[in-house]
Amino acid sequence: MADVYKEQLIKKIPDTKDTLKRVGIIFAVMLILVGSMTIIPQFGIFITFAAGFGAYIVLGRLKKEFEYSVTNGELDIDVIYNKSNRKRLFTGNIKDFEVMAHVEDTSHENMLSTAQEKKDYSSGTVSERSYIFLTNYNGKKQSIIIEPNDEILQEMRKLLSRQKFHPKK
Repeated sequence: MADVYKEQLIKKIPDTKDTLKRVGIIFAVMLILVGSMTIIPQFGIFITFAAGFGAYIVLGRLKKEFEYSVTNGELDIDVIYNKSNRKRLFTGNIKDFEVMAHVEDTSHENMLSTAQEKKDYSSGTVSERSYIFLTNYNGKKQSIIIEPNDEILQEMRKLLSRQKFHPKK
């Protein structure tokens, strides 16, 4: 049997919450600049520099991409911040998924509502590629939203039974 490796990159589209965070961070740095220059002028430049550097780091973490990779039945999901820092979010065997369905499919709401945590590792917009699956991860039942491309979806379909995989109708 040949090894299978498929991967995909999904860019997170900034939503209103992300925009408000950006505006808030920039506003806070400006307040720190004005406040530090008037209250403690001799240290103002250092305080402003530190606040600006912290804002740069936090703003960079708001730029996210999700990478899905399927390797021999294992699904790995990583987040990439600012196109430079990578962090593993999920690793699991596809055969262990309890159910996988399109996010708009309401026929599996009862099963999906048993999740203790809900994670969204997608672009943030619902499309025909938006799927949700239920699995046990780190001792908790989690429902996870992803946007797999056709290659990854085909591989998942091969590994899940008809009772577990429910494609968009």
